[in-house]
Amino acid sequence: MNIEKELHETGGFSHLDLLAKQVVEGYISGIHKSPFHGFSAEFAEHKIYNSGESTRHIDWKLYAKTDKLYTRRYEEETNLRCHLILDNSASMHYPAMKAQNLGALNKIGFSVLASACLMEILKRQRDAVGVSIYSDEFEFYAPEKSSERHHHMLLSKLNEILSDSAKRKNTDTYTYLHQIAEKLKRRSLIFLFTDMFQADADEERLFEALRHLKYNRHEVILFHVIDEKRELDFNFVNTPRRFTDVETGAEVDLYSDNIRENYKKAVKKYLADLKMQCAKYRIKYVEADINKNFDNIMTAYLLEKQKFG
Repeated sequence: MNIEKELHETGGFSHLDLLAKQVVEGYISGIHKSPFHGFSAEFAEHKIYNSGESTRHIDWKLYAKTDKLYTRRYEEETNLRCHLILDNSASMHYPAMKAQNLGALNKIGFSVLASACLMEILKRQRDAVGVSIYSDEFEFYAPEKSSERHHHMLLSKLNEILSDSAKRKNTDTYTYLHQIAEKLKRRSLIFLFTDMFQADADEERLFEALRHLKYNRHEVILFHVIDEKRELDFNFVNTPRRFTDVETGAEVDLYSDNIRENYKKAVKKYLADLKMQCAKYRIKYVEADINKNFDNIMTAYLLEKQKFG
């Protein structure tokens, strides 16, 4: 299935659940011989169905072959609670993702599909998942649940935010991370998708908010969503260009070659400082380049899940 062809003219995925399943299936097939022995994306064995038991896990395909009722018994029964947090500010809708020029996902599109993939894995393991979305306001919150209805509601909401690109929205990460932290009462594994862009960048306030997320022994994974070609390498054609801040509207005219080296040095230092601060506060930092696949997203989840006890 071609991801680019699965985008509506409004920017949404027509079959987000199917895309997520496809990505997860491809990933799982590649890790069967990997170190993730505890990963129970599928059931471990069958057992004979006993009258009075729930019919939820009956294997109907096996019933069609054997004419006997068996249920699927899973290797790992967990009560893991996970919460996905998505930054939905204007900078996350960069670059523009238009129906007539679908060369790649933008940052919010990448984050939505990555989140759907994590939700698919969590669904298979019957773990509870919740979602928060913020920009210049606290747009959405849903607590952790594991029901099928809840899963579809979250997928619908994730898909909905892809059509918000026309709205200029600043980022108020500090305020809303604190509010989300107050809502998470039970220990959870928290995934934060953000490009870390904020007009009034204040590293101290940022990590104060991230430390608040770790309150109650939560574990936090920061997925730093970036467009490496443009935002890190500053890979633009050297012609006169006007660069516009998509959140504030500020503009600057320049030749990209004139500032590329200094820009890359500044970005390199910024990333090094960011990773060091994450390590200091025991926050898992994962670079999420929108030009790459989702393997590092799901691998980060599996590694943290093994440590989450």
